[in-house]
Amino acid sequence: MLGSGSWGTALAMVLARNGHATKIWARRDDLARRINADRQNAEYLPDILLPAGLTATSDLGDALVAAEAVLLVTPSSSLREMCRAARPHLAEGVPVALCCKGIERGTGLLLSEVVGQELPGHPVGAISGPTFARETALDHPTAATVAFEWRYEDRLNPENSPAARMAMSLSGGGFRPYVSDDLIGVEVGGAVKNVIAIACGMLSGAGFAENTRAALITRGTDEMKLMAEALGGRRETVTGLSGAGDLTLTCSSTTSRNMSLGFQLGQGLARADCFGGRNVVVEGEVNAVSVTDLARRIGVSMPICETVHAVLHEGAALEASFNALWSRPIEAEPRALDLSLAHPEPTMTLQFGS
Repeated sequence: MLGSGSWGTALAMVLARNGHATKIWARRDDLARRINADRQNAEYLPDILLPAGLTATSDLGDALVAAEAVLLVTPSSSLREMCRAARPHLAEGVPVALCCKGIERGTGLLLSEVVGQELPGHPVGAISGPTFARETALDHPTAATVAFEWRYEDRLNPENSPAARMAMSLSGGGFRPYVSDDLIGVEVGGAVKNVIAIACGMLSGAGFAENTRAALITRGTDEMKLMAEALGGRRETVTGLSGAGDLTLTCSSTTSRNMSLGFQLGQGLARADCFGGRNVVVEGEVNAVSVTDLARRIGVSMPICETVHAVLHEGAALEASFNALWSRPIEAEPRALDLSLAHPEPTMTLQFGS
């Protein structure tokens, strides 16, 4: 488990509870030592005891020696660096599963493509779904998708595929995985949902309620479908756990850092003052750039993501930006109808703070 934050620790707990010897790699030696000594990761998952068979180390070689599978739980912004560091220590053909979500800034590459470039010869997949770390660590009933690209031999012997073997390793207690061969669809869902969650947080913080959130979730799902399909994924994947499921969870609670950031901004806080002034990494903040850059490059319309990008990175006023979003031309919901009508109130004003 490369990454010692809350989600990496929770997934490591799932594997260890299922009887698999599991190592967490922590960037900081003091954190690794405290995890081993206290049998908990008090910094990220306080008051939850770790199961037997789970250890931590800050030595990357020690973490990866004899590993049969590797889960990458580092921030998306440091993924390429992490892969390069891990490469000398990985045995040939060891499957690598992404547990972080996003699109690489600058290149527009899906994270699986980044791993493919840096770790050639290793099957690459992703684990994604509606999964808050603390609930997973407490073994609450939780479902997620395990996706790998399926090779010819995987279709001949699906039970021996990396996706199936990873799913079987994770299966147990409250954790229930599902298997997918649509890695692109799963990755797009994970990247875009973070940005939509910030939008939900912004309008919730500004005083709007359930109608607004439901609208953003539904139209955000459509943006996810469009990007997934444009990149070669399947629209139906986005309606599953890794798309609509993850989006619904992330947009439903300020337990999500993405939703929380948006909520604080919607209340009028400056970005520097959010999270009490602490430097908290929010994946959707980074993804807002990479997702919109990619959407523009491939010609996909993603107005909610564009709005979040404008507020976070272009200095646009939150209220004016969402007014513009809501007064866009009227469209047909089935896109096959191909309809666009000028909005009758192009200068409408939403009742912020009501």
